[in-house]
Amino acid sequence: MRPPFVIVIIGVALSGCHGRDAGRGSAGAADSGFAGVQRRGAVVMGVNQYTSRHVFEPLPDGGRIELQRGVDDSAGVAQIRRHMQLIARQFGAGDFHLPGVVHDREVPGTRIMAERRAAISYSVESLPLGGAVRVRSGDSLAVQAIHEFLAFQRQDHHASARRDS
Repeated sequence: MRPPFVIVIIGVALSGCHGRDAGRGSAGAADSGFAGVQRRGAVVMGVNQYTSRHVFEPLPDGGRIELQRGVDDSAGVAQIRRHMQLIARQFGAGDFHLPGVVHDREVPGTRIMAERRAAISYSVESLPLGGAVRVRSGDSLAVQAIHEFLAFQRQDHHASARRDS
């Protein structure tokens, strides 16, 4: 196991030892699954998930994963951009370990995305308050898997499918 994964796994384990997450509120407390995703996501992504906004947008040739801070936080914005670079590299290599850690299970679509990694491209975009990864493929099976991946992410993160939502 490579050292960064050890750090992530230890961080996720330790994050469960802290009390209520800042900003969780009663809606998060009632949904322990969502709270777990938020807690593990904060460790893996390096920013508070309750004060950040995800978008998982399906597009005809793949999709777009966006994460932006909802508060003025230059360090958080820089961290999101580093995270987007990391996942673009890992996903491009067929490594979907980090989404598995965040969601505490294999994420739908990732098996086919790993198998079809040569037919999928990932590019990173900087956004004013974070970053995005644009996922593209001309392979219909890969696009279907990307859409499954995005739909699952959208549901588990209680996120939007569009930037303007």
